[in-house]
Amino acid sequence: MGVGKTTIGRILAKKLGLRFIDSDHEIEARTGASISCIFEVEGEQSFRRREAEMIAELTAQRGIVLATGGGSILNPQSRAYLKERGTVIFLQASVHSILARTRRDKNRPLLQTADPRKRIEDLMHQREPYYREVADITIHVGRANIQTMIQTILMQLDQLSYQHNTNESKKLNESPMSTSATSITSTTSTTSSHLVDPIHLQVDLGDRNYPITIGASLLSEVKIMTRHMSGQRVVVVTNTVVAPLYLESLKQTLHKAGKQVIEVILPDGEEEKNWANLMRIFDTLLTEKCDRHTTLIALGGGVIGDMTGFAAASYMRGVPFIQIPTTLLAQVDSSVGGKTGINHPLGKNMIGAFYQPQAVIADITTLQTLPERELPAGLAEIIKYGAIIDRPFFDWIASNMSSLLTQDAQALMYAISRSCEIKADVVRQDERESGLRAILNFGHTFGHAIEAGLGYGMWLHGEAVGCGMVMAADLSCRIGWLSEEAKARIIALVQAAGLPTVAPDLGTERWLELMAVDKKNKDGKIKFILLKDIGVCEITTVPTDVLIETLAACVQER
Repeated sequence: MGVGKTTIGRILAKKLGLRFIDSDHEIEARTGASISCIFEVEGEQSFRRREAEMIAELTAQRGIVLATGGGSILNPQSRAYLKERGTVIFLQASVHSILARTRRDKNRPLLQTADPRKRIEDLMHQREPYYREVADITIHVGRANIQTMIQTILMQLDQLSYQHNTNESKKLNESPMSTSATSITSTTSTTSSHLVDPIHLQVDLGDRNYPITIGASLLSEVKIMTRHMSGQRVVVVTNTVVAPLYLESLKQTLHKAGKQVIEVILPDGEEEKNWANLMRIFDTLLTEKCDRHTTLIALGGGVIGDMTGFAAASYMRGVPFIQIPTTLLAQVDSSVGGKTGINHPLGKNMIGAFYQPQAVIADITTLQTLPERELPAGLAEIIKYGAIIDRPFFDWIASNMSSLLTQDAQALMYAISRSCEIKADVVRQDERESGLRAILNFGHTFGHAIEAGLGYGMWLHGEAVGCGMVMAADLSCRIGWLSEEAKARIIALVQAAGLPTVAPDLGTERWLELMAVDKKNKDGKIKFILLKDIGVCEITTVPTDVLIETLAACVQER
């Protein structure tokens, strides 16, 4: 109860072109009495009988999306009908979340007790095994955006249908007596078109709120591109790789809105994220006499986003800027959250500012032109989110890695939107990395050391983070927090993404020296984000001898 079955069911039915029915509402319509009234006058047993009869009738219909009462699952016959006649979606939420959603609802007879939390815990203990028994798809509600949940359901319905049709085809080939195969639903051809609709998220920072828009072919959408630009002048900062691909398209869109466009094209590469190139942006802004109403646009990956954001934060003490990330890593991580800056030979990202953009616009079409190494580099940050805070997402990534590597649009849209949701929620709670936000640096203490030790640009940032997560998992295991099984799962997923799992041999002293220069460190002690389990992390220090064991093992063992 209270997880949003009716709300999500209605939207899903509309997306699929089906009819929506809520079994509780149907009972109320036929009896002329509310559910709470039926409970009060006839008792729960009588209501459950009516409910079972309604489930039997409704599951016999075709072309519907049915939202059932939370307790309907208790009836064995109803469970059988649900499992045999349809595709069952289990919307799962925590006790805390359900209590928050239902605490003021007086129309839930089972919760009219002195201790509703205890009642919800008891109901969950009783019902959850049955939900899991019949569920074809499990969706974790939590803080997820409704659009994202709908996207996930549509995608998983598509996958179920594909698996079903593949199995049926196999049966037909193996059995010459078979003449037909039954589709799991009649809606499988309708999902793809809906998944190209943009997803809209929000970074909630009070008066500095800003939207994240994720979709295909957004560079040509005039309204999306210009709705957050107040002035007529726009400075587009990009690099020598992205400019030939997308600069002209973006300029045409901006010109349609009457914008005057100024270009800054920088060299490509992590090694170019430096003071000299930052000065080139300032030189252009000053030469063109740009004012406080000029909007800067970062068109490129994380390097361009970080430098453009730093320039925007510094020029005239702050001008508006918009992030248009063109790499997967930038779309899921660096473009969101307002961390800007440049590198220094002695440390990565040690010089910069917290400065939020006006908007983030992630066009997944730009990912089609990524160099071969860039896609896995972005997957590293996606894996990170599942590892530190969202085990179901980690499991989903493991199950859908092949779809992500082949750039399946549905899988990419979900992975990007879920990653942005997680990061946006962490940023909302800790914008300036005074505590919680540091967990987003899982694998980064090792990863930054790799980048600085080898020289910026030798390994991509995501490659270094991927290897860094393997090292952090090893260290988590050595201090007794993470199980060997969980550690093996993390290594396997990093490997499946095409990322390195063997660390470069920098020498123990050099490793320690490089890790000592890190923003998380305090009082000279190296801080690590380590895992207690997949989805559960903590910031801690570790004994130097154990750290040295991890360094030796990760350089030599794999």
